[in-house]
Formats: sequence, C-alpha cells, structure tokens
Amino acid sequence: QVQLVESGGGLVQAGGSLRLSCAASGRTYRSYTMGWFRQAPGKEREFVAAISRTTGSTIYADSMKGRFTISRDNAKNTLYLQMNTLKPEDTAVYYCAVGSRVGLSHSGSDYDYWGQGTQVTVSS
Repeated sequence: QVQLVESGGGLVQAGGSLRLSCAASGRTYRSYTMGWFRQAPGKEREFVAAISRTTGSTIYADSMKGRFTISRDNAKNTLYLQMNTLKPEDTAVYYCAVGSRVGLSHSGSDYDYWGQGTQVTVSS
C-alpha cells in the first residue's frame, strides 16, 4: 500500500512557473516507476512524464519536452515536476502515480497508486 499526496498547484499567469511535489509513504520499496499525469475539465487523462526510482532515467510526453522536468529525491520519498513557460492549455488537475514495473511507461494502466491531484490554473 502506497499513499501519495500532491502539492504546489495554484494560479499562475502564462509564461510563469510552478513546481509540484508528491510525497509518498507506505510500501514505497516496490515503487520503481514514478510519474505525473494531468486531466483538464472534460478531457481525458494524459501522460506528462515518468522517472525511474532506481536509475533516474526519464521519459516525457513530446509536448512537455523542454518545458517540464521530472525529478525525485529518494531519501525524502518525494517526486517533483518543475513546470516552466506555462501555457493556458496546461490548466488541469495534476496527479502523481507510482507503479511496480521497472520499465518506464506512459500508460496509466502501468501505475498502481495515485494521489488525489493538485489544481494548476494558467491564465492568459
């Protein structure tokens, strides 16, 4: 069992930055893959980025490359998402998730535990 709590969301103007955090607790020793997803109102959930807990390797959705950076601090059991040059289309609820699969994945079905989400609103 893993519990995830996101924080750091809020209201920001276009072009601004935010850093999201995800604190994990519980049986995190099998949480080899950690990722971020987002869901805008009336839209499907989409993949943002993922990172390996063991190696630190990362993958990103093509639209986020160059603007978003995923990182983790294993000692603190915390996952981060640095978001720069934010756009109104980035407005969504952002969720962190962890899974036991070793290989990185863009699919939500490969993740076992999810946080409650944190709202990010980008004004134009």
